[in-house]
Amino acid sequence: MSDLGQQLKEARLSMGLSLDDVQEITKIRKRYLEAIEAGDYKVLPGSFYVRAFIKTYAEAVGLNADDLLAEHKQNVPEAAPDTTMEPVLQKRRSRQSAERNSKWLTTALMWSFFALIIIVIYLYFTVWSQHGDEANTKQPDSTAITSNTENPQDAAKPNQDAGADQNGAKNANAGTDDQTETPDKGKDTNANTPDANETETANKEVVVAPDGKEGSTTKFKVQPAGSEPVKVVISATGNSWVEVRKGDKRGEKLYFQTMKEGEVLNYDLGSEGLFIKSGASPNTSITVGGQVVEDGKNTSRIQLNLGTADDATDSQGTNSAENSTDGSTNGTGTGQ
Repeated sequence: MSDLGQQLKEARLSMGLSLDDVQEITKIRKRYLEAIEAGDYKVLPGSFYVRAFIKTYAEAVGLNADDLLAEHKQNVPEAAPDTTMEPVLQKRRSRQSAERNSKWLTTALMWSFFALIIIVIYLYFTVWSQHGDEANTKQPDSTAITSNTENPQDAAKPNQDAGADQNGAKNANAGTDDQTETPDKGKDTNANTPDANETETANKEVVVAPDGKEGSTTKFKVQPAGSEPVKVVISATGNSWVEVRKGDKRGEKLYFQTMKEGEVLNYDLGSEGLFIKSGASPNTSITVGGQVVEDGKNTSRIQLNLGTADDATDSQGTNSAENSTDGSTNGTGTGQ
């Protein structure tokens, strides 16, 4: 095994991935992955695919592909460029670019000419309409002057009538203020006081309790605080392979790839449950309703199900009681 292949294999094992997992992530055949780890590059289709496959493999297991290729440059074959076709391709590209430029210039000149014509027509009609409006506004209105030269005594009458109406309105308002009703002292002053049940519901928190194990999977029972869905947050402090499925470990895939440092996943825990697998548990933090959930293993497999915490406690207590009963029965039989 080559040094480059050894580094890739160690990185893959540290993330808890098998060659089948890497094949599913990178879409590279398993036999090519085995050849890269063994340093047998003759199995691969060509020198170009060697560097491309190594780069894809390195990114899948969280390694810097450029640094890895530079470090093992003498052991990785270089992709030989095809120089014979380069002059022909350059001539074709230059000819195509010249044709595109000429077409673009012709189109731009045509549209510029049309735009210039439209602007000239718009300015002509705008200036012509402004001159017409100014000619109409210069004619004086003689009827307005004659209507304002009537008897001054008749003009003073509306002012007197307006003063009388204002005095009447003041008296009406004064009478209305005297008849204003006083607030009813018998009304319930605690109408805006929050209900005790609502306060108790708001103070509740999500309860997460262990619910036994199923093979290598650790189960947890999650009791919601109210009608709001329980939030499940998965955050990465380093590179880690993460698998999230709806329901159990055979359910629908929701996430299936490597999480990089700083990435965060958010899910709502539904009635069907949620299965979470982390290839590097120290680099992954899982919180359910703000509470950290972990099983203490390097590769975590956690099953979350909705329910009541009392059910989880009762099931654990029942198992303990059954174990103690079996023990006492065995002891009695030995005494006989």
